[in-house]
Amino acid sequence: MTHFICITCGIQFGEGDGPPLACPICEDERQFVPQSGQEWTDMASLDQRHAVIWNEEAEGIHSLQISPHFGIGQRAFLIEGPDGNILWDCLSLIDEASKARIATMGGLNAIAISHPHFYSSMIEWSIACGDAPIHIHADDGEWVQRRGAALRPWTSEMLPIGQATMIRCGGHFDGSSVLHCPWLEGGRGALFVGDTMQVTMDRKFVSFMRSYPNLLPLNAKTVTTISKTVRPYRFEAIYGAFPGRTVENDGNGVVERSAERYLKAIAS
Repeated sequence: MTHFICITCGIQFGEGDGPPLACPICEDERQFVPQSGQEWTDMASLDQRHAVIWNEEAEGIHSLQISPHFGIGQRAFLIEGPDGNILWDCLSLIDEASKARIATMGGLNAIAISHPHFYSSMIEWSIACGDAPIHIHADDGEWVQRRGAALRPWTSEMLPIGQATMIRCGGHFDGSSVLHCPWLEGGRGALFVGDTMQVTMDRKFVSFMRSYPNLLPLNAKTVTTISKTVRPYRFEAIYGAFPGRTVENDGNGVVERSAERYLKAIAS
């Protein structure tokens, strides 16, 4: 019995004798099935051809990414905090080197995930890191493909994790969330956004979409809500889902200006 992994989106499925007939994540309008069709792998096969690459983004912030590129290509973050380490978002592969490194850093206090596209191999990561609890919003529970005792669905608009706060913004998915860490960036705060907000290529703005690959925009009401939801939190930096997508300064101002620009564009 194998836990198969979708090659397109990187989601790990429950145990089975053969691969699933389809990947619900990829069949959804926010994702896609390649023209070549759905393909599958597993953790052992992935480990033979790929590795997890670590990069220190700032003090207490490490990005993790699978190399060579796999699945959606997102980066996860190991965030060092006063209450223990938090893994923000997840990857399809956890390799032995990463297990050892996390152990030497004191393990994981929690795994917090922005939305279903980045569920990846979250149960595998939890098991490898002492059954660390996995925080996902209950509004997205239907998209979980591999279940486990470590899952901690939450239902409110915010969830404290020590001194960090998960904040439900909605939009991309009903439960799409961000993570606010006020102690980072020299106490000026950092916001980890997955692609609840997408940091743009010029790193001067963020944007908001229901589907990025299929170019489905969000409406004005939803974008306004996302902007208002994060407004009470102070953050200097914004860490997006993909390598290089980091806003280093004036994070609050960037979100405000980005929402204004977006609303102006769709009203034209």
